Amino acid sequence: MRITVHVDGTTYTDDVEPRLLLVHYLREKLGKVGTVVGCDTSNCGACTVHLNGHSVKSCSVLAVQADGAEVTTIEGIARDGTLHPVQQAFHDNHALQCGFCTPGMIMQSIDLLADHPDPDENQIRHGIEGNLCRCTGYQNIVRAVRQAAEQMRPGAGPDAERIGRAGLPGRRW
Repeated sequence: MRITVHVDGTTYTDDVEPRLLLVHYLREKLGKVGTVVGCDTSNCGACTVHLNGHSVKSCSVLAVQADGAEVTTIEGIARDGTLHPVQQAFHDNHALQCGFCTPGMIMQSIDLLADHPDPDENQIRHGIEGNLCRCTGYQNIVRAVRQAAEQMRPGAGPDAERIGRAGLPGRRW
């Protein structure tokens, strides 16, 4: 089946098997290996990407379901050599150990902050509960998401590219 997908700002048209999972399309066809395969059952969230601006577990989406869609992977969130604020916050707060869950955790955190720009600890923990980390205990991850929320708050820091849900203004990055 022929699909056309916009991934990290580039349009790709490929023939794919109807049963090919989006995670395997991204990794094997496009070389987007930052999107990792963790469990293939949608339990761990390591494969989380954004599909039309919302986080999805790419091991539970067929590549054909992404036909015509906008997909953003961990490789597509930095701008002009500058880490996304969530990436930077994860770095600053050592919110990773082995790093296996980190791409999916960051992508889920970005989606969380789009819906809740100033989340409290409980909202953060609830918002990332579908993404598992077996190393950190989550304290530094929660701290990183709080830091990113503060840095992404309108008026915080220099003007940055503004994007949001369905083109809504007001969200940076």
